[in-house]
Amino acid sequence: MQAALLLAKQRDLPFFILGKGSNCLFDDGGYDGLVIHNKISFCDFQWPCVTVGAGYSFSLLGVQTARQGWSGLEFASGIPASVGGAVYMNAGANGSETADSLVEVGFVDAEGTFSQLKREELAFSYRTSPFQKRKGAIVSAKFHLIPSDAARTKQLDIVAYRTRSQPYNDPSAGCVFRNPPMYSAGALIEQCGLKGKQIGGAEVSCKHANFIVNRENATARDVLALAEFVKSAVKEQTGIELEMEIRYVPR
Repeated sequence: MQAALLLAKQRDLPFFILGKGSNCLFDDGGYDGLVIHNKISFCDFQWPCVTVGAGYSFSLLGVQTARQGWSGLEFASGIPASVGGAVYMNAGANGSETADSLVEVGFVDAEGTFSQLKREELAFSYRTSPFQKRKGAIVSAKFHLIPSDAARTKQLDIVAYRTRSQPYNDPSAGCVFRNPPMYSAGALIEQCGLKGKQIGGAEVSCKHANFIVNRENATARDVLALAEFVKSAVKEQTGIELEMEIRYVPR
């Protein structure tokens, strides 16, 4: 990763760090720069802590830790993200967030310098991390977990609920909008009668209204146009302004 970022600096190339692609919507014209696919995927269990590479599957980590009776990352199960992406977005579900059990983060800045950043040095909030304003790449994360006999049961319940309520079999970039304070974005969109609304090949999921699925050869333009339509309709009908969670990556 250090070599890749130094190369980008030497050649004056913009770069984009890609994990599993969740929450990312690339422009139809592609990306004029260096896309770095982060596949740093080591995993070191030293209970009560686990240290993992940023390219490690966040969902798999949630399953593995719960199976061994450790609580704190059950919610990660079923989130289609890398660990780095989860830290970057402060991914969360079922009342838990990535930052809750985070101890430290390994980070390489745009100059190729590696540093270990302690959790207390980092300000996280809902779907927001300080890394969204830092140029560089998350390369590892360390989590502190709590022993729990109920961890596996909780993790299985979370997966079962997600499978029932979200369109896992349809291609999408994940939840389109952040939940406004005190509201569910999906519930607001459904309340406005927008399930099944289509623009081009993009469709508001009939299973969970906060997903825009690729029904048939959808373009990024289709997805953005549909998201804007939904945002305007919800604002008009409820007065609530939805904020995009999916990150549009311009050319």
